[in-house]
Amino acid sequence: MPLLQPIWFRGPQRPVHVDSFYMDIQEVTNRQFQNFVNATGYVTEAEKFGDSFVFEGILSETVKNQITQAVAAAPWWLPVKGASWRHPEGPDSNITDRLNHPVIHVSWMDAVAYCSWASKRLPTEAEWEYACRGGLRDRLYPWGNKLNPKGQHYANLWQGDFPSHNSGEDGYIKTSPVMSFPSNGFGLYDMVGNAWEWTSDWWAVHHTTDQQHNPKGPPSGTDKVKKGGSYMCHKSYCYRYRCAARSQNTPDSSASNLGFRCASQDQR
Repeated sequence: MPLLQPIWFRGPQRPVHVDSFYMDIQEVTNRQFQNFVNATGYVTEAEKFGDSFVFEGILSETVKNQITQAVAAAPWWLPVKGASWRHPEGPDSNITDRLNHPVIHVSWMDAVAYCSWASKRLPTEAEWEYACRGGLRDRLYPWGNKLNPKGQHYANLWQGDFPSHNSGEDGYIKTSPVMSFPSNGFGLYDMVGNAWEWTSDWWAVHHTTDQQHNPKGPPSGTDKVKKGGSYMCHKSYCYRYRCAARSQNTPDSSASNLGFRCASQDQR
């Protein structure tokens, strides 16, 4: 969990200063989240709701045949009964062989609960973006401007035609074990790709252009900011695996590509 020193950096529209903080080198894993649940008895929001959204392409035919609805604007997202962090693709799946994969199907409140238990917190959007850049400036990705330098994959992303075919050229068609790809300049893994990561900030479409110190987003809102993209991101549809890219979900949202990592002011 490296200490990230304060620095001035400029995004497309604003200069920001963030104080020193620590960032977990990896996304929270199923094993870590399982330890939290075993210690506290915590029940996630997806488990309480009874379902969560799963990408159609990774579901078994048995599960798909039981589904009668989809998201109109994105028909590859299906609400699956019984899908949760324990059962990523529904009741006929489990995490037995995925304990070192990022935990998914966790809402913003679930992430906050875990962070509190671990005496940590979610990073702000500004902290997350600074951490993602790994000390580089004016670069698209944590490692530079080329997506696949020298033909090497640096993140778990979608290859092929989205959403019909994922060739899995990077070795994975779903989540990958954390630390499967090279780290960035700060020693942080999977800052883009694999699973989306919640931040602490409320969503706002535009940032102020004023110089800011430790910005934390608006004081309230309906959506929370998520960063980094996931294994489902492809330039033709979801070009969100850039450090500067951002998206949002309601705090109670959960899906098969949404996780988190922790930050703190002290090394823990």
